[in-house]
Amino acid sequence: MLGLVAFVMLSPQAQEAIFGEFGGVEDFLQSQLAPYHVYPNEATYTLSKIADVSMGGTTGTGSVTETILIPPVLRSSLSGAAQFTFVDGQGNEAATTLQETLELSMVVGGESVNIPIDGLPDRSYSNRVTTASGHEVWWPAVGTGDEDCPIAKCVIVRVNLEAGEQLRYSFDVRVKSTAYSWWDNARVPQWVDGQTYGINMDNSGTFNDINQRGNGVRKAEFAGDEWYYRDSTGDYAINGTDALVMSTADMIAASLPEGEGSNAYAFSRASFDYLHQYISYDRDAPTTARSGPTCLAALTGDCDEQTNAFFSILRTRGVPGWYAFGVLGDPFLSNSGWEAHAWGYILLPMSDTWCNERNIVLQSCFVEAQVDVVNNKWLLSTPTAYIDWVEQYDVTGSAVYDYYHPVRSITYGANGGIDRARSFETLGDVEFAGTSFKVKKYVESLD
Repeated sequence: MLGLVAFVMLSPQAQEAIFGEFGGVEDFLQSQLAPYHVYPNEATYTLSKIADVSMGGTTGTGSVTETILIPPVLRSSLSGAAQFTFVDGQGNEAATTLQETLELSMVVGGESVNIPIDGLPDRSYSNRVTTASGHEVWWPAVGTGDEDCPIAKCVIVRVNLEAGEQLRYSFDVRVKSTAYSWWDNARVPQWVDGQTYGINMDNSGTFNDINQRGNGVRKAEFAGDEWYYRDSTGDYAINGTDALVMSTADMIAASLPEGEGSNAYAFSRASFDYLHQYISYDRDAPTTARSGPTCLAALTGDCDEQTNAFFSILRTRGVPGWYAFGVLGDPFLSNSGWEAHAWGYILLPMSDTWCNERNIVLQSCFVEAQVDVVNNKWLLSTPTAYIDWVEQYDVTGSAVYDYYHPVRSITYGANGGIDRARSFETLGDVEFAGTSFKVKKYVESLD
C-alpha cells in the first residue's frame, strides 16, 4: 500500500519510467499487492537427515541398510555442459558455486563417523568402518554391486538391531549455498548473481534453436514425448502425447503475443504461470505420484506431480526438462519446515542475434536453469533448497527409482518387523550473509 501511495505522488515522467520497468499499470499494481516469499542471498547451515528405526518382536536380530547420496558441488553452469556463463572482470568465463559441502558425518546411535566431503577416496564394504556398537558405514564407488552406490557417490549405512531395540542414525551435512537467477527481469534484484546475464522473452531463441544448443544432448535426453513408465500405475510420469496435455499446451501457445508462438522462453513461462493459476497444491497427494496428465485432470498436485505436469507441457514443444531432488527448508524457521522436495531444470536457448552480438558460440549460448513450480521460483536457485542429486539421463528410469528407494534391505527376526521414520532438522543456527530479497507471485506480462 505504501508503494501505491508513493507512486501516486510521483511525477508523470517518473510514473512513465516505472511503467516501462513493470510493463504497464496492471503489472505495477500486481507488483505491489502480490504475495511473496523472502529468501536470503547466502546461507550456511547443517542439515541433519534423520532415520528413527525400531525392531519389534521378542527374539532375534535384524538390520536396515540405506544408501544416502553425498551432495554434489553445484554450480550455475552444470558440470559437463558447454553452457554460456557470464564473463567476470578479468575477461574469464565464471560460474557461481550454488552449493558446496563443508563437512559430512554419519552419526549412528550417538557414534560419529567422519566422511570425506566428496566421498573420495572410495571406501569399499570390505574396508568399512564398524562402530563400537557393531553398525557399519562405507562410501564405495558407483557400480552395480549390492555394496556399491547405485546412481552417484554415496554413504551406505547398515544398522544392526536386537528385538525391541530403537535406534537413531543421521547424515549431517554442513553446506554453504548462494542465490542465483537465470532470469533477466526487474523483479529480481541486480545484485543477485546471474540476473544481468539471464534470459527473458526478448533475448530468447525458438524451439528450433534448442537443437543447436549444447550439441543437442539435452534435447535428445530430456525432451522425448514420454518418460518414466510406472508399472504400478500403468502410465508415464511425463507424457507429451496425452490429449489433455496437448490441448493445454495449444491453449497456452495461443495466448502468447503475436509472433511469439515459437519463443521458447515465452511458452515455458506461460506454462509456469498457467499451473500457478489453475493447479492447487495437494498436501495429501497419493504415495505414487500422479502423472502430468493426471495432475492436470485433477487440477491439483504436490511438487513431483506439478513438475510432471510442467514437463509434460514443455515436451509438446521439445523443451528439455529434468529433475532436481533434495530437501526444501524455510530459512527463517531454522529448525522447522524442512521436507523432501522435487523440482526441475529446463534448457532455454538465447537467440542467435543476442549470441552473435556478444561473440558467444551458438552451441554454448543457452541457460540450464532451475524451476520450482509449486514454490514460484522461476529460473531461480535459493540457498535453502538443498540438492541431493540432479537427474542424469537413464533410458530405463531405474536411477530415479533408486533415488526414491534408498533403503537397500531390511531384515528382522521371527514375529517381528522394523519401522523406519524419516525427518529433517537443522543443527544449530542458520547463518545468513548478504541481503534478503522478495520473490513475488504474479503472472509475467509477455505483451
